[in-house]
Amino acid sequence: MTRKIIAGGVEIGGGAPISVQSMCSTPTGDVEATVAQIARLEAAGCDIVRVAVPDMEAARAVAAIKKRIRIPLVADVHFDYRLALGALDGGVDKVRINPGNIGGVERVRAVARACEKRRVPIRVGVNSGSVERALLQKYGGPTAQALVESALGHARLLEDVGFSDICLSVKSSTVTCTVEAYRLLSQRCDYPLHLGVTEAGTEFLGSVNSAVGIGTLLNEGIGDTIRVSLTADPVREVETGIAILKAAGKRSGGVRIVSCPTCGRTRIDLVALAHEVETRLKDCKKDVTVAVMGCAVNGPGEAREADFGVAGGDGEGLLFKKGEIVAKLPYEKLADGLLELMGE
Repeated sequence: MTRKIIAGGVEIGGGAPISVQSMCSTPTGDVEATVAQIARLEAAGCDIVRVAVPDMEAARAVAAIKKRIRIPLVADVHFDYRLALGALDGGVDKVRINPGNIGGVERVRAVARACEKRRVPIRVGVNSGSVERALLQKYGGPTAQALVESALGHARLLEDVGFSDICLSVKSSTVTCTVEAYRLLSQRCDYPLHLGVTEAGTEFLGSVNSAVGIGTLLNEGIGDTIRVSLTADPVREVETGIAILKAAGKRSGGVRIVSCPTCGRTRIDLVALAHEVETRLKDCKKDVTVAVMGCAVNGPGEAREADFGVAGGDGEGLLFKKGEIVAKLPYEKLADGLLELMGE
């Protein structure tokens, strides 16, 4: 089991529930836009949010943002240790840095002391684009071994100044490399691990890559917090991350929708019906299974196994509750009937 750190009240590692993170796409200096986006992320289920801190304007904005949000705030800092100190003065709950690129030992020590004083953890975040040149030459590229050696080397800089409230990540844009790197890292340290596939891609491909990479590791018992990186609205990152956790059996609650892929026997527009049901139940917090099935072959059986269900017929469908048929409705009324049956 990994050791535990705490970011703004959210536990990471040590057997704590796996948290979902995302990162704002707004300029951090635009406080209004950033706060509005964080509110949307929180409503979607985000547990921890990160903002870029590329300059002192962004570092100063952290204090104003922090006062107006409820979830923990992480400052993403590169190269300039003063940005980390500024963000810490603003009340940030966690800092993401690579200690090797913010200057010498005294600068690392200054950040570590400021974090220790405020009980703020540090994530050492290494990805395939940030591996040191010497390690690239040693391993012939950003291999899993190079990522792990880089992460542990950066962590050692913090350990050398007496700081150990650390989380590690080793993200590659290649799924297989990401999985291999986290496997190796989990064998070499007990720091909590932040999972993700970096630069995973657009919403569709990025979701696939993240599900395979993150899901594989979760099913092996590796990982304490996750971020799905998508070239998309960050809200979709949160929704996808939660879906991955549920699929891996790491999170329960909320509606689980079971729907069939349709076939030539289907006599209703099942695709449209399934999408409508999914959309309308998006914010439902009930811990229930809902089946939306297309025909009489597997439909009634699956619908009976669910808490609530629809089994399609010829332009109509049966509604089920706890295995019992409760109504037969025309196609146009199935979605409304299902939600009414659920009390939604």
